[in-house]
Amino acid sequence: MSDRPPITGGILAGGRGSRMGGVDKGLVAFAGRPLIEQVVQGLAPQVDHLVINANRNLDRYRSLGFPVVSDRLEGHQGPLAGFAALMHACEDPWLVTAPCDTPQIPPDLVARLWAACAAEGCRIAVAHDGQRLQPAHALLDVSLLGDLEDFLAAGERKIDIWYARHPMVTVDFSDRAEAFLNLNRPEDYQRFPEAHP
Repeated sequence: MSDRPPITGGILAGGRGSRMGGVDKGLVAFAGRPLIEQVVQGLAPQVDHLVINANRNLDRYRSLGFPVVSDRLEGHQGPLAGFAALMHACEDPWLVTAPCDTPQIPPDLVARLWAACAAEGCRIAVAHDGQRLQPAHALLDVSLLGDLEDFLAAGERKIDIWYARHPMVTVDFSDRAEAFLNLNRPEDYQRFPEAHP
């Protein structure tokens, strides 16, 4: 993988958590530890730098030892606003994103996304679990930031519409579909026997 460019990992922890009753999902306990810690553990070894996107409890997130950036748009504008904040903070030409509520990050997430992007000459690679696209697990060319900001400034928020504006490849992770199970609602914990909310 010596030909792979430097990649920053960005963890999306800036949402409202509305389906979890408004709690900060990254700080919800899973198997005895906050979700954010487990996502960091899974993603950090795969990237050159790591940044966390959060909009509250910033000191808690900073205590993990990585830079924390907040959305530049107010009002929790969705994952694309988080992408933009992370891209602004990115030290590298590529950014790989993961949400804070998927604690079972594939150990080869970054390698497979990059391999697909390089092979297809694309600027975006997005994971697919065999049934549906996982749009928050993506590899993004950071030079797309200007276009993303224009898209957001126009009032657009839909991630799939923005993706469709650019050369994109979907990457088959059907062999690791369980890695994309997320803890979005309290009842989702029932799918994880090791979880203790």
